Amino acid sequence: MIKKTSRTVTRNLRKIRTAKKVLGSTQKPRLVVFKSLTQVYAQLIDDINGKTVVSASSLEKGIKDKTKKRTQKAQLVGYTIAERAISQGIKEVAFDRAGYKYHGVIAALADASREKGLVF
Repeated sequence: MIKKTSRTVTRNLRKIRTAKKVLGSTQKPRLVVFKSLTQVYAQLIDDINGKTVVSASSLEKGIKDKTKKRTQKAQLVGYTIAERAISQGIKEVAFDRAGYKYHGVIAALADASREKGLVF
């Protein structure tokens, strides 16, 4: 019988593989995206100091709305994280999609943050 690995196991393997290559610094932090079944989260992380610089999620007051779809929530999170990063003086980031495909929610968040002025 053929054993099949689960989606989370394969995603975690992809996550580890990309974590070796993508590193965030003070000048160019790492933009990490996490998505659950209903919510979207984004953080700018400085890996050298081990600190989260800026974060945004779809659970925040202006974004939290039951009627919106997850891709719309992701766009709003992308706009929010970009505004907060630019207010901190950060314009360049290293995008870490955490093993997810660059499609749907992840692409919507990335495109929205690029529209607001983040470069990656």
